[in-house]
Amino acid sequence: MLKMTNISKRLGAFHLEQISFELPPGYIMGLIGLNGAGKTTLLHLILGLYRPDGGSLSIEGKTYDTDRKEILEKIGTVLAEDLFDGYDTLLHNARQYGKYYQNYDEPLLCQYLSRFALCPAKKFSELSKGEKLKFQLAFALAHHPKLLVLDEPTGNFDPEFRREFFSILKEFIADGTNSVILATHLTEDLDRMADYIVYLEKGKLLLAEDIETLRQQYRLLVGETYKLKLLPKESIIYMEETAYGTRALIRHRNRNIYDRELTVTVPSIEEIMYFMTKRGKG
Repeated sequence: MLKMTNISKRLGAFHLEQISFELPPGYIMGLIGLNGAGKTTLLHLILGLYRPDGGSLSIEGKTYDTDRKEILEKIGTVLAEDLFDGYDTLLHNARQYGKYYQNYDEPLLCQYLSRFALCPAKKFSELSKGEKLKFQLAFALAHHPKLLVLDEPTGNFDPEFRREFFSILKEFIADGTNSVILATHLTEDLDRMADYIVYLEKGKLLLAEDIETLRQQYRLLVGETYKLKLLPKESIIYMEETAYGTRALIRHRNRNIYDRELTVTVPSIEEIMYFMTKRGKG
Protein backbone atom coordinates (compact mmCIF):
# COMPACT_ATOMS: atom_id res chain seq x y z
CA MET A 1 0.00 0.00 0.00
CA LEU A 2 2.64 2.55 1.10
CA LYS A 3 6.41 2.36 0.77
CA MET A 4 8.91 4.97 1.94
CA THR A 5 12.62 4.61 1.23
CA ASN A 6 15.17 7.02 2.72
CA ILE A 7 12.74 9.96 2.68
CA SER A 8 14.22 13.27 3.85
CA LYS A 9 12.68 16.73 4.18
CA ARG A 10 14.13 19.95 5.59
CA LEU A 11 11.80 22.72 6.82
CA GLY A 12 13.78 25.57 8.34
CA ALA A 13 15.77 24.19 11.26
CA PHE A 14 13.78 20.94 11.28
CA HIS A 15 15.05 17.95 9.35
CA LEU A 16 13.18 14.70 8.72
CA GLU A 17 15.96 12.23 8.00
CA GLN A 18 16.18 8.94 6.09
CA ILE A 19 12.70 7.58 6.86
CA SER A 20 12.03 4.08 5.55
CA PHE A 21 9.07 1.77 6.22
CA GLU A 22 6.31 -0.15 4.47
CA LEU A 23 2.60 -0.53 5.21
CA PRO A 24 0.92 -3.54 3.54
CA PRO A 25 -2.77 -3.47 2.55
CA GLY A 26 -5.25 -4.52 5.21
CA TYR A 27 -3.53 -3.03 8.25
CA ILE A 28 -3.54 -0.06 10.65
CA MET A 29 -0.31 1.82 11.32
CA GLY A 30 0.04 4.01 14.40
CA LEU A 31 2.30 7.04 14.04
CA ILE A 32 3.65 8.27 17.38
CA GLY A 33 6.19 10.74 18.75
CA LEU A 34 6.38 13.84 20.92
CA ASN A 35 5.32 17.25 19.60
CA GLY A 36 7.88 18.36 17.03
CA ALA A 37 8.97 14.82 16.21
CA GLY A 38 7.93 15.16 12.57
CA LYS A 39 4.57 13.36 12.47
CA THR A 40 2.71 16.13 10.61
CA THR A 41 5.61 16.61 8.20
CA LEU A 42 5.55 12.90 7.43
CA LEU A 43 1.77 12.96 6.87
CA HIS A 44 2.11 15.96 4.55
CA LEU A 45 4.66 14.03 2.51
CA ILE A 46 2.30 11.07 2.27
CA LEU A 47 -0.50 13.42 1.16
CA GLY A 48 1.70 15.04 -1.50
CA LEU A 49 1.55 18.45 0.20
CA TYR A 50 5.36 18.45 0.47
CA ARG A 51 7.89 17.13 -2.00
CA PRO A 52 10.69 15.14 -0.39
CA ASP A 53 14.23 16.47 -0.65
CA GLY A 54 15.49 12.92 -1.08
CA GLY A 55 14.32 9.33 -1.18
CA SER A 56 11.22 7.78 -2.72
CA LEU A 57 7.56 7.38 -1.75
CA SER A 58 5.00 5.24 -3.52
CA ILE A 59 1.35 4.37 -2.88
CA GLU A 60 0.14 1.15 -4.51
CA GLY A 61 3.29 1.30 -6.61
CA LYS A 62 2.56 4.79 -7.96
CA THR A 63 4.43 8.05 -7.31
CA TYR A 64 3.32 11.67 -7.15
CA ASP A 65 5.70 12.60 -9.96
CA THR A 66 3.79 10.53 -12.52
CA ASP A 67 0.39 9.64 -11.02
CA ARG A 68 -0.57 12.45 -8.65
CA LYS A 69 -4.31 12.56 -9.49
CA GLU A 70 -4.68 8.79 -9.26
CA ILE A 71 -2.93 8.70 -5.87
CA LEU A 72 -5.09 11.50 -4.43
CA GLU A 73 -8.20 9.58 -5.55
CA LYS A 74 -7.06 6.73 -3.32
CA ILE A 75 -6.49 8.77 -0.13
CA GLY A 76 -9.06 9.88 2.42
CA THR A 77 -7.95 12.42 5.02
CA VAL A 78 -8.96 13.68 8.45
CA LEU A 79 -6.70 16.57 9.46
CA ALA A 80 -6.59 19.12 12.24
CA GLU A 81 -7.26 21.97 9.81
CA ASP A 82 -10.80 23.02 8.81
CA LEU A 83 -10.81 22.04 5.15
CA PHE A 84 -14.40 22.94 4.25
CA ASP A 85 -16.37 26.15 3.61
CA GLY A 86 -17.81 27.32 6.91
CA TYR A 87 -20.83 29.08 5.34
CA ASP A 88 -21.93 26.08 3.28
CA THR A 89 -24.03 23.17 4.48
CA LEU A 90 -22.45 19.77 4.94
CA LEU A 91 -24.20 18.35 1.89
CA HIS A 92 -23.22 21.27 -0.34
CA ASN A 93 -19.62 21.09 0.89
CA ALA A 94 -19.55 17.39 0.08
CA ARG A 95 -20.96 18.01 -3.41
CA GLN A 96 -18.50 20.83 -4.08
CA TYR A 97 -15.45 18.75 -3.12
CA GLY A 98 -16.88 15.40 -4.15
CA LYS A 99 -16.82 16.40 -7.82
CA TYR A 100 -13.03 16.07 -7.70
CA TYR A 101 -13.33 12.35 -6.89
CA GLN A 102 -14.48 9.84 -9.47
CA ASN A 103 -15.84 7.51 -6.80
CA TYR A 104 -17.68 10.06 -4.67
CA ASP A 105 -20.79 8.31 -3.36
CA GLU A 106 -23.45 10.68 -2.00
CA PRO A 107 -25.78 7.95 -0.68
CA LEU A 108 -22.83 6.55 1.28
CA LEU A 109 -22.02 10.02 2.60
CA CYS A 110 -25.59 10.40 3.81
CA GLN A 111 -25.41 7.01 5.52
CA TYR A 112 -22.36 8.14 7.47
CA LEU A 113 -23.90 11.52 8.31
CA SER A 114 -26.90 9.70 9.75
CA ARG A 115 -24.66 7.26 11.61
CA PHE A 116 -22.68 10.18 13.08
CA ALA A 117 -25.85 12.16 13.96
CA LEU A 118 -24.89 15.03 11.63
CA CYS A 119 -27.58 17.04 9.82
CA PRO A 120 -26.78 17.46 6.09
CA ALA A 121 -28.45 20.90 6.09
CA LYS A 122 -26.32 22.26 8.93
CA LYS A 123 -23.55 24.74 8.12
CA PHE A 124 -20.01 23.53 8.64
CA SER A 125 -19.18 26.57 10.83
CA GLU A 126 -21.96 25.58 13.25
CA LEU A 127 -20.30 22.27 14.11
CA SER A 128 -18.18 21.58 17.17
CA LYS A 129 -14.56 20.52 16.69
CA GLY A 130 -15.49 16.87 17.14
CA GLU A 131 -18.39 17.18 14.69
CA LYS A 132 -16.13 18.79 12.08
CA LEU A 133 -13.80 15.81 12.34
CA LYS A 134 -16.75 13.42 12.03
CA PHE A 135 -17.79 15.21 8.85
CA GLN A 136 -14.25 14.97 7.48
CA LEU A 137 -14.34 11.25 8.22
CA ALA A 138 -17.73 10.82 6.53
CA PHE A 139 -16.52 12.65 3.43
CA ALA A 140 -13.22 10.73 3.38
CA LEU A 141 -15.04 7.40 3.46
CA ALA A 142 -17.64 8.53 0.91
CA HIS A 143 -15.20 8.54 -2.01
CA HIS A 144 -14.08 4.95 -1.39
CA PRO A 145 -10.38 5.53 -0.60
CA LYS A 146 -7.79 2.78 -0.31
CA LEU A 147 -5.75 4.62 2.35
CA LEU A 148 -7.06 6.67 5.27
CA VAL A 149 -4.64 9.25 6.71
CA LEU A 150 -5.81 10.50 10.11
CA ASP A 151 -4.04 13.22 12.12
CA GLU A 152 -4.92 13.18 15.85
CA PRO A 153 -8.71 12.89 15.49
CA THR A 154 -9.55 10.82 18.56
CA GLY A 155 -8.70 13.43 21.20
CA ASN A 156 -11.75 15.42 20.07
CA PHE A 157 -14.18 12.48 20.19
CA ASP A 158 -16.23 11.56 23.22
CA PRO A 159 -15.66 8.02 24.59
CA GLU A 160 -18.80 6.65 22.94
CA PHE A 161 -17.85 7.89 19.48
CA ARG A 162 -14.25 6.73 19.93
CA ARG A 163 -15.60 3.20 20.16
CA GLU A 164 -17.66 3.81 17.03
CA PHE A 165 -14.62 5.29 15.30
CA PHE A 166 -12.51 2.20 15.89
CA SER A 167 -15.37 -0.02 14.71
CA ILE A 168 -15.37 1.99 11.47
CA LEU A 169 -11.63 1.50 11.04
CA LYS A 170 -12.06 -2.25 11.52
CA GLU A 171 -14.81 -2.24 8.89
CA PHE A 172 -12.60 -0.23 6.53
CA ILE A 173 -9.71 -2.73 6.57
CA ALA A 174 -11.86 -5.86 6.90
CA ASP A 175 -11.53 -7.02 3.29
CA GLY A 176 -7.73 -6.81 3.39
CA THR A 177 -7.37 -4.24 0.60
CA ASN A 178 -7.46 -0.93 2.53
CA SER A 179 -5.07 0.53 5.11
CA VAL A 180 -5.00 3.26 7.76
CA ILE A 181 -2.31 5.60 9.07
CA LEU A 182 -3.34 7.05 12.42
CA ALA A 183 -1.21 9.71 14.12
CA THR A 184 -2.24 9.95 17.76
CA HIS A 185 -0.99 10.76 21.24
CA LEU A 186 -3.60 8.41 22.74
CA THR A 187 -1.40 5.35 22.61
CA GLU A 188 -3.82 3.11 24.51
CA ASP A 189 -5.93 3.15 21.33
CA LEU A 190 -2.98 1.79 19.38
CA ASP A 191 -2.42 -1.04 21.87
CA ARG A 192 -5.90 -2.25 20.91
CA MET A 193 -5.97 -1.43 17.21
CA ALA A 194 -2.58 -0.98 15.55
CA ASP A 195 -0.82 -3.64 13.53
CA TYR A 196 2.31 -1.53 12.95
CA ILE A 197 4.00 1.27 14.89
CA VAL A 198 6.18 4.04 13.48
CA TYR A 199 7.88 6.10 16.19
CA LEU A 200 9.60 9.38 15.29
CA GLU A 201 11.95 11.34 17.52
CA LYS A 202 13.32 14.74 16.47
CA GLY A 203 12.94 13.93 12.79
CA LYS A 204 14.51 10.49 13.01
CA LEU A 205 12.90 7.07 12.76
CA LEU A 206 13.33 5.33 16.10
CA LEU A 207 11.05 2.34 15.55
CA ALA A 208 9.13 0.87 12.62
CA GLU A 209 7.84 -2.55 13.62
CA ASP A 210 4.75 -4.68 13.61
CA ILE A 211 3.09 -4.73 17.02
CA GLU A 212 3.83 -8.38 17.76
CA THR A 213 7.55 -7.91 17.10
CA LEU A 214 7.54 -4.92 19.47
CA ARG A 215 5.93 -7.01 22.17
CA GLN A 216 8.56 -9.69 21.74
CA GLN A 217 11.49 -7.25 21.80
CA TYR A 218 10.85 -5.40 25.08
CA ARG A 219 10.06 -6.16 28.71
CA LEU A 220 9.26 -3.89 31.66
CA LEU A 221 10.93 -5.05 34.88
CA VAL A 222 10.06 -3.82 38.37
CA GLY A 223 11.96 -4.70 41.55
CA GLU A 224 14.88 -3.84 43.78
CA THR A 225 17.46 -1.54 42.27
CA TYR A 226 20.47 -3.76 42.90
CA LYS A 227 18.81 -6.69 41.13
CA LEU A 228 17.97 -4.60 38.09
CA LYS A 229 21.56 -3.34 37.98
CA LEU A 230 22.73 -6.94 37.64
CA LEU A 231 21.18 -7.02 34.16
CA PRO A 232 23.55 -6.56 31.21
CA LYS A 233 23.98 -2.82 30.71
CA GLU A 234 23.54 -3.10 26.96
CA SER A 235 20.03 -4.52 27.44
CA ILE A 236 18.77 -1.64 29.64
CA ILE A 237 17.12 1.18 27.69
CA TYR A 238 16.30 3.25 30.78
CA MET A 239 15.96 2.62 34.51
CA GLU A 240 14.17 4.84 37.01
CA GLU A 241 13.38 4.76 40.71
CA THR A 242 9.79 5.47 41.77
CA ALA A 243 7.82 5.44 45.01
CA TYR A 244 6.78 1.89 44.16
CA GLY A 245 10.23 0.54 43.39
CA THR A 246 12.69 0.68 40.54
CA ARG A 247 11.61 -0.16 37.01
CA ALA A 248 13.45 -0.57 33.75
CA LEU A 249 12.64 -1.10 30.09
CA ILE A 250 14.96 -3.68 28.59
CA ARG A 251 15.60 -5.33 25.27
CA HIS A 252 14.29 -8.85 25.65
CA ARG A 253 15.74 -12.00 24.17
CA ASN A 254 14.11 -15.42 24.31
CA ARG A 255 17.08 -16.70 26.24
CA ASN A 256 16.69 -14.05 28.98
CA ILE A 257 16.13 -15.49 32.46
CA TYR A 258 15.04 -12.96 35.07
CA ASP A 259 15.31 -13.07 38.86
CA ARG A 260 12.11 -14.55 40.27
CA GLU A 261 11.65 -11.57 42.56
CA LEU A 262 11.41 -9.17 39.62
CA THR A 263 7.98 -8.39 38.15
CA VAL A 264 8.16 -8.88 34.39
CA THR A 265 5.49 -7.56 32.00
CA VAL A 266 5.09 -6.79 28.32
CA PRO A 267 5.13 -2.97 28.10
CA SER A 268 2.39 -0.90 26.50
CA ILE A 269 3.19 1.38 23.57
CA GLU A 270 2.95 4.33 25.97
CA GLU A 271 5.52 2.73 28.29
CA ILE A 272 7.88 1.98 25.40
CA MET A 273 7.57 5.56 24.20
CA TYR A 274 8.10 6.96 27.72
CA PHE A 275 11.28 5.00 28.37
CA MET A 276 12.65 5.60 24.87
CA THR A 277 12.18 9.34 25.42
CA LYS A 278 14.05 9.14 28.74
CA ARG A 279 17.00 7.10 27.49
CA GLY A 280 20.36 8.85 27.73
CA LYS A 281 19.09 11.15 30.49
CA GLY A 282 20.52 10.68 33.94
